[in-house]
Amino acid sequence: MSTEGWPAGLVARPIDRADADAWAELLAAKEKVDAEGENYDADDLLEELADPKLDAARDTVALWSGEQMVGYGVARTPDVVVDVHRVRTEGAVHPQWRGRGIGAALVDWLGRRAAELHAERQPGAVGEINTGAISTNTGAEQLLSGAGYEKCRYFFHMLRPFATPIVEPATPEGLRLVAYTPEYDEPLRLAHNEVFLDHWGSSPKSPESWKTWFTGSRAFRPALSYLVLDEDEIVAYALGYEWVADTEATGIREVYVGQVGTRRTHRGRGLAGVALARVMTEAATTGFQRASLGVDAENPTGALGLYERLGFATEHTFVTYRKPLPAS
Repeated sequence: MSTEGWPAGLVARPIDRADADAWAELLAAKEKVDAEGENYDADDLLEELADPKLDAARDTVALWSGEQMVGYGVARTPDVVVDVHRVRTEGAVHPQWRGRGIGAALVDWLGRRAAELHAERQPGAVGEINTGAISTNTGAEQLLSGAGYEKCRYFFHMLRPFATPIVEPATPEGLRLVAYTPEYDEPLRLAHNEVFLDHWGSSPKSPESWKTWFTGSRAFRPALSYLVLDEDEIVAYALGYEWVADTEATGIREVYVGQVGTRRTHRGRGLAGVALARVMTEAATTGFQRASLGVDAENPTGALGLYERLGFATEHTFVTYRKPLPAS
């Protein structure tokens, strides 16, 4: 444990699996004030710590006042670097502990750890730190701007209640719409990597990372995930997830559509809409009350227009901030 370099009275140490409940309590308190629409239980956070690329002893920090976690920070690196080595950081301070310099200390620690990761993993490459906050969080904006970060990207969190009917587009002749099954997992990973090569900030997913964050996640719902096939090739897909902590916090059962995409060879035919509409239909049939998803405001495929045509509307806007990392 360490008190050096942190606000007086706080103890800092890496996040451990035994800290999951305290971490969840911190995030619940944060959500009540910041209203980002994100809720986590202890099991969700244990999955975060299980990331094979995360060295919890070096990439995480928790700040404690007695038995209460009052702040945390995590730094992560991508599987593969496509253009820029983006080290992603996240952190939060308990609302009752804000205004005491804890946020600034966390931003400083995360910046140092991001620079170390950059030097270790991609020496000499162009690098930057990316972090984010909901657009209404003026405190985060002031903190990050004061630390040398600039706004670089906007993402919309969109909702689609099922109170209005879902109209399913017809699957084009010669193509098939099928439910996800494990036999499609590796072809789906490869398809996803190809689809997102032209998306900002995206990097190819390794089999290990794919299993950790996508189809191996406890939130993944195979029965709410659909693929469009051209013969045996996956050409479009939409994958559904259910976060139990969200339902417990809001009382609303929501399917989160985590990944939607179409191969370049098949774009412009509405295939992502075919898969997504089926996901929503199945979700509504099995008791879900709405769907949600996130989209880059500058998505190059026109995804925003597709989602709006399917009845989605923007609920929140999230801002990504960046800060250059020096080449080592």
